[in-house]
Amino acid sequence: MDKPRVVLGVSGGIAAYKACELLRRLTESGHDVRVVPTASALHFVGAATWSALSGNPVSTEVWDDVHEVPHVRIGQHADLVVVAPATADMLAKAAHGLADDLLTNTLLTARCPVVFAPAMHTEMWEHPATQENVATLRRRGAVVVEPAVGRLTGVDTGKGRLPEPAEIFEVCRRVLARGVTEPDLKGRHVVVSAGGTREPLDPVRFLGNRSSGKQGYALARTAAARGARVTLVAANTGLPDPAGVDVVQVGTAVQLREAVLKAAADADAVVMAAAVADFRPAAYAAGKIKKKDDQEPEPIVLVRNPDILAEVSADRAHPGQVIVGFAAETDDVLANGRAKLARKGCDLLVVNEVGERKTFGSEENEAVVLGAEGTETPVPHGPKEALAEIVWDLVVRRFG
Repeated sequence: MDKPRVVLGVSGGIAAYKACELLRRLTESGHDVRVVPTASALHFVGAATWSALSGNPVSTEVWDDVHEVPHVRIGQHADLVVVAPATADMLAKAAHGLADDLLTNTLLTARCPVVFAPAMHTEMWEHPATQENVATLRRRGAVVVEPAVGRLTGVDTGKGRLPEPAEIFEVCRRVLARGVTEPDLKGRHVVVSAGGTREPLDPVRFLGNRSSGKQGYALARTAAARGARVTLVAANTGLPDPAGVDVVQVGTAVQLREAVLKAAADADAVVMAAAVADFRPAAYAAGKIKKKDDQEPEPIVLVRNPDILAEVSADRAHPGQVIVGFAAETDDVLANGRAKLARKGCDLLVVNEVGERKTFGSEENEAVVLGAEGTETPVPHGPKEALAEIVWDLVVRRFG
């Protein structure tokens, strides 16, 4: 079979050097990559580097190989166009249909999915002109991932950093796998919770669980690749931030509730994949609890944590908001799942069997998605991203 054909556009920002790592990941995973840098990008990384890493000649001008009509052919033949980094200038040109170089011509002729990975200073990203350009591109079906928060050029820190190449690659891989040019979650805001909450007992101990957060992160990555604006509320995961996702770090169930309710205020869907502790210690010891010779420890008194899934289901921010819960069960999986679905009042409940060596920390999952109207959608054992795709398929159907 022919290799998937990817056009990697590189615009002129300091983050252009990171595109070399993205190019390496694309080529090593079996993609045929054609690099189209802007003239400004070549001030940061030379054409020889792009050519050596891609194994293909580098196209920079509409006048190169005129007999092949490169300004038309490159975009026409691509299975995916990804621009990383995408500067404010490049986003403006793409949004307004300007075509003053080979890359902008390629974007106009492409009939395949297009992904933009912006990188710029915070003030440029937050400027109303840039935000309007991003909204225009998303409305037309392009996937514009949210920039990361972190160190920028010089001593500045803020939102505008290019997401890590490994995460941009995951977005590209998911977009290519779907093979559609119209992202079905475009214009939607979704909230995903992930990980496991920890309830402190003293400064060094806590009550927690085995959740790694990998399923929630798969849901967030998949939603971003399908065009959604994603808020990920992450509890104690230690995982790298997914590209194109706004990440809110939390620790306890109470903190997770606060973050989810705030983000859900304008969300079209809320997916509660986090393992939230049902109980927390009634009292917190300011100092480490000491072991005393010949004395048994004092009993730990527990109190209930808020039921976040039931709360967001009962008090929906607006009509039509879709709520998805997760049920981790160790026995009578489906029976307990159906009972939980009725009790929580959500639209969908993903039920899976868990244990010390099942699901938690694994790259794979197996589940049944129960619908409030009585439907059952089995998801066979496979990658967690496969389950994520099915969950979003079911959510999209409920949008109508």
